[in-house]
Amino acid sequence: RFSLLLLDLEEYYFEQHTANHIINKGCRDERKFRGSLKICSKSIIFESDDNIQPIIKIPLRDCISIKAPEDNEANNRFTRDTAGGISVVCNQAFLIKERNIIAPYKTVRGRTEHFFQLDVAGKLGDVVQTLHQLYRASCLDKMGDQAAMITAILQSRLARASFDKNRFQSISETLHMECKAEMVTPLVTNPGHVCVTDANLYFQPLNGYPKPVVRITLQNVRRIYKRRHGLMPLGLEVFCTENDLCSDIYLKFYNYQDRDELYFLIATYIENHITEHTAESYMLQWQRGHISNYQYLLHLNNLADRSCNDLSQYPVFPWIIADYCSSVLDLTKPETFRDLSKPIGALNKERLDRLLTRYQEMPEPKFMYGSHYSSPGYVLFYLVRVAPEYMLCLQNGKFDHADRMFNSLAETWKNCLDGATDFKELIPEFYENDSSFLVNSLKLDLGKRQGGKMVEDVELPPWASGPEDFLQKSREALESQYVSEHLHEWIDIIFGYKQKGNEAVAAHNVFHPLTYEGGVDLNSIMDPNEKVALLTQILEFGQTPKQLFTIPHPRRIIPKLKSLSRTSSHNVSITEPPVSPNEESFEDLTEESITLAWNNIAKLKLDEQYKIHKQAITGIAVTCNGSSVFTTSQDSTLKMFSKESKTIQRSVSFSNMALSSCLILPGDTTVISSSWDNNIYFYSIAFGRQQYILIGHDDAVSKICWRDGRLYSASWDSNVKVWHCVPGETLSSKKHHFELLAELEHDVSVNTIDLNAANTILASGTKEGTMSVWDVTTATVTEMSKHAFLLLFLVFAFFFCADSRHLLSAGQDCCFKVIDVQTGMLISSVTADEPQRCFKWDGNTILSGSQSGELLIWDLLGGKVIERIKGHTGAVTSMWMNEQCSSVITGGEDKQIMFWKLQY
Repeated sequence: RFSLLLLDLEEYYFEQHTANHIINKGCRDERKFRGSLKICSKSIIFESDDNIQPIIKIPLRDCISIKAPEDNEANNRFTRDTAGGISVVCNQAFLIKERNIIAPYKTVRGRTEHFFQLDVAGKLGDVVQTLHQLYRASCLDKMGDQAAMITAILQSRLARASFDKNRFQSISETLHMECKAEMVTPLVTNPGHVCVTDANLYFQPLNGYPKPVVRITLQNVRRIYKRRHGLMPLGLEVFCTENDLCSDIYLKFYNYQDRDELYFLIATYIENHITEHTAESYMLQWQRGHISNYQYLLHLNNLADRSCNDLSQYPVFPWIIADYCSSVLDLTKPETFRDLSKPIGALNKERLDRLLTRYQEMPEPKFMYGSHYSSPGYVLFYLVRVAPEYMLCLQNGKFDHADRMFNSLAETWKNCLDGATDFKELIPEFYENDSSFLVNSLKLDLGKRQGGKMVEDVELPPWASGPEDFLQKSREALESQYVSEHLHEWIDIIFGYKQKGNEAVAAHNVFHPLTYEGGVDLNSIMDPNEKVALLTQILEFGQTPKQLFTIPHPRRIIPKLKSLSRTSSHNVSITEPPVSPNEESFEDLTEESITLAWNNIAKLKLDEQYKIHKQAITGIAVTCNGSSVFTTSQDSTLKMFSKESKTIQRSVSFSNMALSSCLILPGDTTVISSSWDNNIYFYSIAFGRQQYILIGHDDAVSKICWRDGRLYSASWDSNVKVWHCVPGETLSSKKHHFELLAELEHDVSVNTIDLNAANTILASGTKEGTMSVWDVTTATVTEMSKHAFLLLFLVFAFFFCADSRHLLSAGQDCCFKVIDVQTGMLISSVTADEPQRCFKWDGNTILSGSQSGELLIWDLLGGKVIERIKGHTGAVTSMWMNEQCSSVITGGEDKQIMFWKLQY
């Protein structure tokens, strides 16, 4: 029946002794109860073996005297049976779990003597001495002084003990580290010793509770997080599962060096077994639908220091549903949902106006809300029916008033909208499978409401047939299209760029400064009493999650779904243009074949290879029927290779300078090549001669693209130029007219460019690593909106994914980087052993050509190579893939072109 929850907050359980509790000692009605005497830092607790009897808790601050019988008393014939006894006289005690029923503590006031007779009389002196020490600490006036003295006693006990190596699972285990720490569970911590070997992580509680040793097998560890505990960087949480909400162990260390050393040892062990995920990598998985909204929020909470073991930083989930009155829940109506772009406190305009008026009149430091959206009290408000002992622990042995309990979903939501100080969000349990927190299955006496109604099960909305149905519909709402389209707005508020600063003010999202990470430096506060008071205030008030994103969070990609918008009702009725059955079938077939190809891309096999140039190949273009392959090279030649005859049919040199890239215009009649001599050459396939020279740059042309009658050229002269081909002249053998539509200026040489599938966005990468994204949707392309950020190293290549949401770059820094086009956010970075010079990707899998000549298949989400294919003897410098993604041609520094085919 005993648990650490019977202790006060910040109290420690030191030791226990088998003993008898003697009531009315020396009287005719003397009674004796056998049980366990537990010595704690702020109290004495006796747990009787008889479950009918209550657990007795005596606060040390309420003790009048604690003493053992004098020697002459021990010789007295009336006290001979009480050898090894301790007399505790107090003016207040608490009776807990009488008849083994969880209920508010009963208080016994008035002078009372309790006599405890130890089984081992020889320990009497040590026990009394310990109790006297702890009693002196409890009598100190100031909380800081009390905490300091108790900490000194604790550290002395820890120093006198060490980890029992006999507890190792195997005698062959090698010890790597041992230190002092505390195991953290909700509301309580338990001091002891941590030990790490080459196979296991151990924790041995100083008091042997709840078991002599806790063991975690390192091979089973899947995730490990550094935690901020009590506003200090001292926590470490270990998970042996990938997606579970609760961890296997949470440890708090006494200095950050021990924490960091243990983290390093475990992380080093597991780095070969698992991939460490960042917020950006989870974001990519979420955007592409690989993880659910629930899983994504769970991962973000973990990364933001939220833990089920720390109620002041419990995982926070949003209110989703705003309709708790209808008989049917309609998830197709925007009105069914809460506005996720606003914090709870801003959902009611009238209340917000009152709060803003107070905010304007408030002296610094200003805050809009006097309470937080997540705190220990709010968490237990929701969970009191399954975690009543936690509520009793938090509230000094009492439940909250019956009318303030979690009685009804509709009432709670209404209070969050209208209440002057109620701004709470939800917890993960509302979107899981266990509905027990909604049902009073323990038959707890939670009080009687005004009107005489007892507090029983939570009252559900009319649209829920029962607790399980309520959770099922809540999960459906969380994963609905509306929430998928708007969840990023809530993430911006809780974990993102609207959490702090001017953006938080504009979003009406400002809480007390002490709730934010870095809001106070406890190390700078020298007064122990001020420090304890401040820490207690912050832990009880709640803490804001660690900020994970500093720029707007991108939207989720929702393919082939109609938009569902709260603010624009006309969007709801938008329908996609009609598609003929044949066309739809053809598109589905093509998409299916592409998916099949990428799923089997690791089965790519070398079919043929030919050495056709004298220097490195820089570009590859193939005619629509696949019969002719055009290549450019640093040897200054454009060559036409016939796949049927396996021979070079044409070789053209426009100048003595290297050619950098090539492409074939629609119709397969003209090849365009860019050159280091600053020019762009047009070659007629039909007539076998040079058609036209576009003199458009002041330095080497590095890359060209052609889309919808427009030519895009990048150059080392720090410009990208957009040209329009005058209609009717493209196929002419006599002359071309090109009008310069736009000139996109950069600070340094431009190395590569790419356009998205819709031809609306152009991305450019420079030799210094800057990437710019340009809007090219206007008819004249004269007004550009540019977003630039630094990739730090020369960019070899990058390409948009099919939906244009993401851009993947490869550079000299050996990294693949995924950038969100909408926000410019770097959402994933995967490091290779060497630079990857060229690549193709489908949004999830990458086929890249490496500096050493290998072809590599990458799992982008997992951040690892899944296949290596031997290829060129030098760097792979160019790559072409057909529309069905089943055929690949590569060119390399070894002057060869290689033909690759998928072999299912």
